[in-house]
Amino acid sequence: MQSTYIETQQISFQDFKSSILDDYRLGRISREMSYLGRREVLTGKAKFGIFGDGKELPQLAMAKVFRNGDFRSGYYRDQTFALAIDAVSIESFFAQLYADTSVEREPASAGRQMNGHYATRSLNADGSWKDLTAQKNISSDISPTAGQMPRLLGLAQASKVYKSVKFDGSEKFSKEGNEVAFGTIGDASTAEGHFWETLNAACALQVPMIVSIWDDGYGISVPTQNQRAKADISEMLSGFQRKTDEKQGCEIIQVKAWDYPALMEAYAKAEHFARYESVPVVIHVTEVTQPQGHSTSGSHERYKSEDRLHWESEFDGLIKFKEWILDYSIEIEGNEEYLASVEELDLIDAEAKKLVKDGQKKAWEVYQKTITDIKREALLLIEPLKNQNTEVFNFIENFNKVISVSKKDVFHLIRQTLLSTRAQVSPERNALKAKYEEFLKVEKDNYSSHLYSQSQWKATNVKEIKPIYSESSEEVDGRVVVRNNFDKIFEKYPQALVFGEDAGNIGDVNQGLEGLQEKYGDVRIADTGIREATILGQGIGMAMRGLKPIAEIQYLDYILYCLQGMSDDLATVQYRTRGGQKAPVIIRTRGHRLEGVWHSGSPMAGILNLSKGINILVPRSLTKAAGFYNTMLQSDEPAVIVECLNGYRLKEKQPDNLGEFTIPVGKIEVTKEGKDVTLVTYGSTWRIVSEAAKELEKVGISAEVIDVQSLIPFDLSHEIAESVKKTNRLVVIDEDVEGGTSAFILQQILEKQKAFKFLDSEPLTISSENHRPAYASDGDYFSKPSADDMVEKIYTIFNEINPQKYPAIY
Repeated sequence: MQSTYIETQQISFQDFKSSILDDYRLGRISREMSYLGRREVLTGKAKFGIFGDGKELPQLAMAKVFRNGDFRSGYYRDQTFALAIDAVSIESFFAQLYADTSVEREPASAGRQMNGHYATRSLNADGSWKDLTAQKNISSDISPTAGQMPRLLGLAQASKVYKSVKFDGSEKFSKEGNEVAFGTIGDASTAEGHFWETLNAACALQVPMIVSIWDDGYGISVPTQNQRAKADISEMLSGFQRKTDEKQGCEIIQVKAWDYPALMEAYAKAEHFARYESVPVVIHVTEVTQPQGHSTSGSHERYKSEDRLHWESEFDGLIKFKEWILDYSIEIEGNEEYLASVEELDLIDAEAKKLVKDGQKKAWEVYQKTITDIKREALLLIEPLKNQNTEVFNFIENFNKVISVSKKDVFHLIRQTLLSTRAQVSPERNALKAKYEEFLKVEKDNYSSHLYSQSQWKATNVKEIKPIYSESSEEVDGRVVVRNNFDKIFEKYPQALVFGEDAGNIGDVNQGLEGLQEKYGDVRIADTGIREATILGQGIGMAMRGLKPIAEIQYLDYILYCLQGMSDDLATVQYRTRGGQKAPVIIRTRGHRLEGVWHSGSPMAGILNLSKGINILVPRSLTKAAGFYNTMLQSDEPAVIVECLNGYRLKEKQPDNLGEFTIPVGKIEVTKEGKDVTLVTYGSTWRIVSEAAKELEKVGISAEVIDVQSLIPFDLSHEIAESVKKTNRLVVIDEDVEGGTSAFILQQILEKQKAFKFLDSEPLTISSENHRPAYASDGDYFSKPSADDMVEKIYTIFNEINPQKYPAIY
């Protein structure tokens, strides 16, 4: 058996003493940050505060076993840990509290996340990967309770993958797969499904993962016994405890939050199990206190009894740590040695308070300077205008009454002034307008950049390579095209892997991965349990560690299980870190145009609205799907690719350049030219629209058919507007519910592309009924737009224009 951390630490008493006092000092600094942070909020300098006081000791213990290359996926209480691994400083802690938009001063999120949400920067300024094995890593925190858990699974699984997968540059991401993924979660959040799904999957996969549960007995005001079936989470988890010689389950360790030596031993054991045996570990940290309550939004005195409050005061971790230090003595060569005196610890307390106050003051002054600088520049340009306009004089007067000026106040003053002086032409106004545009450009970047990649690897930069066909190109089932393309992908990219329900042994339910597990092994072509949220989480975590994961969700309907993670985590990774992290996972799914309530839904509008930040790609064929996989594997952005479920058995000509040809994102394709009306659609509905267009030709209507292909990004060259300019009529056809994706497409064409000015008729949308299709054999026909529906509704447009030429059908 490998030795534990504690057993291998053969150090002198002086070094031991120094280590203990350094931990005490760091704990006191963190506590003072919590105390002063709360005061800053309550005095109006910051909007909201949530802090890690009470959790200092377990986080110091966790930091002891956290190595370069390791990752943490946690929640908003881990400031002591972040401080201990140098992921946050006093200054950056307060910069985040004030929402400073500087990446240099607030590197976790540049003011985009509330305080307590930590992240290290995985990327260089150009979007390239740093050497993640040379630093300690924190994957960017999110607020949704337990939302950090699915990603944790992927971060841990990456280590297991790297034990057998090597590629050019893999040394930046792993050293022989020896990294551990650390998760943290509040006790009440273990009631969430994401916690159980993640732990279950980790126990099945046997990944190097350590989950710390901070148990303070409450979920805000709701006590533990009202959160779960058992008040003691360790008791609930006892069935997960692994048995001797079994390759399933986890280790469970329970330890008190105020017991410093026991915490050190607990984390040393946990590290051994995870790092050297690849066994997941749960550390249940009990008797955690929360000296200042949940957050600055309320007071814990409202829901905790006097006895509980008294106990928390007595068992505060730092107080117990101080007692332990003062009580500790050891005889060395006949002399009684002590760690510290009361006076020495009091001096550390005072120094910690001063350090924190100095750091806060510096952070506040620098933050305020960014505002006073633009305030000064703006007033210099507005002042000359007040003599020419009395309204401007009043604007300045009111502005000067604002006690705490923000950027918003300065911008409001400038915009009021420009509006009031709109009829005035002068050098002074021109100078103000130019300065406003300069300021606005900076703030747009501060608040709205990096929703998508801004690097050279962004999806729209991937060059189009057209499919090549020859006389020897075979006609095959669509599923064969995508399967053979995947074969080329896994041969070309050793870091690529796919996983999902039935994706491995049987090659997915539609045989799009047939035979690939046998060829590439079960690490790269893997089956999973029925657990969509953590399939997505596996993808996010592994993508954050340099792999190219394809997370398969068996049907489009099932992607609803993933939508929270897609929306709150994956879609926001680049944005919430301002380009500091990325997770270019591809979500593979299939759907459209079949019968059955749970297997034929098209919840595209929900995906579109909730997943801005992810490319949403809707190919009409399996060849197009294959091209999108080839494109996105060259990109550093995430994507959803929806394969047409009814296309696997349809014949397609197989390209000769499998694995190489690419389909550009954000580009439409005109599949049939016409002069009377533009028909816009995507996915499987394209085939039916094409059929309807042929029928329309028979009644004298020439329809241009456009396949959108890429919903996000959408028609970047505005080619649809050019089509409408030619036909003067627009119909959007979709299998989503009314007001769903068709509304999005219409808004893009009419508003963004300004195609409204070319219309001679009212635009029309043709969508599904507002219910899911019935399983009955004709459910698709009567629930979703049929060719007959399309022909009749489009014909009605021309009946209104010229009833003599196009007499009414009914």
